[in-house]
Amino acid sequence: MPEAPPGPALVWFRRDLRLADNPALAAAAASGRPVVALFVLDDGESRRPLGGASRWWLDKSLRALAADLSRIGGRLILRRGEAMVQLLSLAQEIGAGLVTWNRLYEPALVERDTALKAELKSAGIEARSFNAGLLNEPWTVKTGADQPFQVFTPYWRAARARLGEVEVLPAPGRLAAPTTWPVSEVLEDWGLHPRAPDWSIGFGIWSPGEAGALTRLNRFLSERLADYGRRRDLPGEPGTSGLSPHLHWGEIGPRQVWRQAHDHARALGVAAPVQDMDKFLAELGWREFNAQLLFHHPSLDQSNFRPPFDAFPWRDDRQGLKAWTRGLTGYPMVDAGLRELWTTGFMHNRVRMIVASFLIKHLLIDWRAGEAWFWDTLVDADLASNAANWQWTAGCGADAAPFFRIFNPITQGQKFDPAGAYVRRWVPELSRLPDSVLHEPWTADAAILRAAGVTLGVTYPRPIVDHAMARARALGALQSLKTAN
Repeated sequence: MPEAPPGPALVWFRRDLRLADNPALAAAAASGRPVVALFVLDDGESRRPLGGASRWWLDKSLRALAADLSRIGGRLILRRGEAMVQLLSLAQEIGAGLVTWNRLYEPALVERDTALKAELKSAGIEARSFNAGLLNEPWTVKTGADQPFQVFTPYWRAARARLGEVEVLPAPGRLAAPTTWPVSEVLEDWGLHPRAPDWSIGFGIWSPGEAGALTRLNRFLSERLADYGRRRDLPGEPGTSGLSPHLHWGEIGPRQVWRQAHDHARALGVAAPVQDMDKFLAELGWREFNAQLLFHHPSLDQSNFRPPFDAFPWRDDRQGLKAWTRGLTGYPMVDAGLRELWTTGFMHNRVRMIVASFLIKHLLIDWRAGEAWFWDTLVDADLASNAANWQWTAGCGADAAPFFRIFNPITQGQKFDPAGAYVRRWVPELSRLPDSVLHEPWTADAAILRAAGVTLGVTYPRPIVDHAMARARALGALQSLKTAN
């Protein structure tokens, strides 16, 4: 047998916490070298640290990855500190001959990773990076004028045209172990799981890790894909995939989702729900559209994509923001969404649009305040998607919904939660109200409120703002912006 090349292969895990379709891991395994897997918790990696819900998910996902690696002869080494320093230190410690990782696309991380690759090469260590997180990397899909797309529909048309038969790498069957394992930090010492109080009791609906991601995808394809186009907008029904946190942490990759969805459709033949599948896969496209927006516009999470909005007259309404975060606005559909978020770390996508519109347009609170709350409380908090979607709602982003499109939280509830299943679940103090007044309880007469056990202003708040007044105020603010510009 040929002699194995000198020096172990060091695999740097980041947001690719899986074994299958992981090209960095596959390349290390195929090198014939002993494989050392590393995860670094770098609290200073981004402009802000991970939110609480993300830290909860990461804790569980790392446990799952460690167990999966152990089953194929590997071990997950944990280090905390500046990622570049920790990785270079470990590479030197183990005498690594190869370092592999899968690329991230936030501009600051691209710059850091480029510098890291140069450092490794100058030390005589081979460094290889791969794409594991996107169908198309941000620089590959351009307009005819060689510019980044700013509108989703033509972007997705061009992106899909680039995709042939999508291939998925299998998980390695076995990893070669080094003679001696390097020391690892202890996950419990990182304090990722909340303590005193543990606010994550409702997060038990999730199963972080690669196995949980695959189970969720399979269940969605077999049980929910058909009629997805209709049911995805109904928060009271289990109509969506719930894959977003698994995709964010890379417990499953978009190539796997794409390939498995197409394999599922082929197995069904003419019975395949083609339109529903197209709508579902377009959600992958929207995720990638957002990723390329951040890549080309590094301040997307901080600054308006459309500079004229820099002069927008936002209000400093701390009481309104507090009522919104607590789900105590007096608008049941809005409150249901914020309470679902706090309890489960998730919010239905249709409701995300409703609550974001309410904060921005009913309260005239800067979109960045809502984006920061979502960053801390969502298990699928993603820098690109979070910022791009908030800017989309505010009308200041790419492919934005116009600012004058102001969701009426009453009619939105009546349209998308007509039987009140969603509101009754998350706002139980209103559960005995009839459907006719559930989304606007202040219109119910005293007898109906009394029979339902509702006392407005006591058991459930009155609306913190009148819809008609708020709409007129928001349109006035928009007009003042146009006048200023």
